[in-house]
Amino acid sequence: MANHLKQAAVSILTLAALVSAITLANVQSSADRVRAATREGARAGAAFAMTNEVDDNRIITYRRATDGTLTRVGSVSTRGNGIGVDLDAQGGLTLSSDHEFLYAANAGSDEVSVFGVDGTDLTFLQKVYAGDQPLSITLHEDLLYVLDGSVAGNGILGFEVAADGTLSEIPKSFRLLSSPIAVPGQVQFSPNGRKLLVTHKTTNVLLPPKNAIDVFRIGSDGLASATPRREASHGLRPFSLAFRDDGKLVVVESFNAAPERSAVSSYRLGDRGALNVISGSVRNNQTDVCWVVITDNGRYVYTANFGSGTISSYRFGDRGKLHLMRGKAAFTGALSQPVDLALSRDSSFLYLLLRGTGAVAAFDVAGDGSLMPLGVVKGGLPVADGVSGLAAY
Repeated sequence: MANHLKQAAVSILTLAALVSAITLANVQSSADRVRAATREGARAGAAFAMTNEVDDNRIITYRRATDGTLTRVGSVSTRGNGIGVDLDAQGGLTLSSDHEFLYAANAGSDEVSVFGVDGTDLTFLQKVYAGDQPLSITLHEDLLYVLDGSVAGNGILGFEVAADGTLSEIPKSFRLLSSPIAVPGQVQFSPNGRKLLVTHKTTNVLLPPKNAIDVFRIGSDGLASATPRREASHGLRPFSLAFRDDGKLVVVESFNAAPERSAVSSYRLGDRGALNVISGSVRNNQTDVCWVVITDNGRYVYTANFGSGTISSYRFGDRGKLHLMRGKAAFTGALSQPVDLALSRDSSFLYLLLRGTGAVAAFDVAGDGSLMPLGVVKGGLPVADGVSGLAAY
């Protein structure tokens, strides 16, 4: 009798385990079908990379399939010149929020080129003087500001954006940074357009704080405040930054390319321009972090680590807390020299410009923030020779 009861119990447990496994498989299968259906319904797009060549700066165009893979299509001249070495800044190639216009910094000829965008087709619209060595571009509605990185006078310059995407310089809009010897890394509007931030990769250490981020106020006339509020960076050598829609932001810190010292800090931007630290210098154990993006849902942060040849991933909490997920979420090669990052319009795919190999790497962004390689596209870009600027949709 006892043996029969034992056998019955085993049979019941086995059946329960089988039902559980079938249920789990069905749930997983359902999730996979939802994800596949979402991707099948996704729209194709494009990506654009900038050669930054001295004699003829060009935009290399790529078709993005619905599965995220890229195919190189061709190239278009900006009708301006690059500088042949890294812009060493984020935002040198920038798309409008509706993906209808593309803006390219010609640091060698002191201009910004404007293109109309139709899929992968670029139509040259305009080229305007943009100050001494434009490096980074930021847009908010009908305003565009350019960061000039010349040692002769670094600062920001403002433009009005017409309905057709063309630019008109705002009179008397040039503003100097808080330090004349600052080496800036990026200019970026806050989500509401009322503030403009500029990172200082190096600055005048005799002025407090020793590691600085400038915060300009933007008036209703589109003009930035005459002088910026000089805020402290939590970590050494703040390079670039990215905002989330709720106004919280992340700043990457390269710590002067010290081995395995790279970090990311998160902040809350106050109404008066104060930067309040939420998570201070969360390290990724990588070297020379420089570029950063945040997914559209605000959950994940990705950084490109130039010295390590890697991408790092962070989880970005609702209250702005940062948690390192993987220091080496992707490895692109010891000599790949990853620089600019860009996300597709729905953040399903991540793209990375590889300066060292003259290529663009593609990744699928999973629901849990992990990255799956989708291939590397080579050709058209200079190898280990200053390629800078990446945009995608």
